[in-house]
Amino acid sequence: QVQLVESGGGLVQAGGSLKLSCAASGRTFSSYAMGWFRQAPGKEREFVAAISGSGGTTNYADSVKGRFTISRDNAKLTLYLQMNNLKPEDTAVYYCAAKRPHWVLSGNYDYWGQGTQVTVSS
Repeated sequence: QVQLVESGGGLVQAGGSLKLSCAASGRTFSSYAMGWFRQAPGKEREFVAAISGSGGTTNYADSVKGRFTISRDNAKLTLYLQMNNLKPEDTAVYYCAAKRPHWVLSGNYDYWGQGTQVTVSS
């Protein structure tokens, strides 16, 4: 029903910034709550941030609160993650994901992108 493609990852020094994008297909983008997740080598996938369909509600993991900002542009069918003051422990593959209903941010996310690598050097 929806296809997701992440971009914007790369190599950055600690303290730097990156902005990730997730482009969605279809005309029903606003019908989904969206989230960012990440997975580091040898570790389980973890929640990073989520946003409701309208963009009016957001949730963040404690580890990124105050440093990362999730946003969306429904007209452009795009989800964003602005990452500031990056730390080496932020190094991971970052995935965007989608779920319904769009007003519930918790629960299982059913649709996933392929991921984009973020590497933070010290």
